[in-house]
Amino acid sequence: MAAVRGLTAVALRVVTPWHGSRLLAASRGPRALREVSSSSPEAGEGQIHLTDSCVQRLLEITEGSEFLRLEVEGGGCSGFQYKFSLDTVINPDDRVFEKGGARVVVDSDSLAFVKGAHVDFSQELIRSSFQVLNNPQAQQGCSCGSSFSVKL
Repeated sequence: MAAVRGLTAVALRVVTPWHGSRLLAASRGPRALREVSSSSPEAGEGQIHLTDSCVQRLLEITEGSEFLRLEVEGGGCSGFQYKFSLDTVINPDDRVFEKGGARVVVDSDSLAFVKGAHVDFSQELIRSSFQVLNNPQAQQGCSCGSSFSVKL
């Protein structure tokens, strides 16, 4: 078992239909960081899916305990915006999504706005960036790709 800033990690193997992706739920207690199988009620709709290009890029840019944090903040041209950053601290209300050794962490408040979405890495001539695709919680997005409005 490995300790993660006051949390205990429990290593379990779960087979899911998402090519080796796993969902970890962070909470306090002896089984603080636990995997949730895709057939459990906690997975499914609350799942964040990582594309192969996202996994590949994260493996290239992260070191050690680093992971990609996805947050949703108020602002942007459509009301809400996605914010990506590299982080090393897992908070008690975080959900950890892992695929192929790459991790994306989303806090519980932000997860309500992105559950069921895909996190991708796109490389174009004018920019390279992580982005949220196919967000079932978004009513519409902006052409900037980082702003959206939610379904009511």
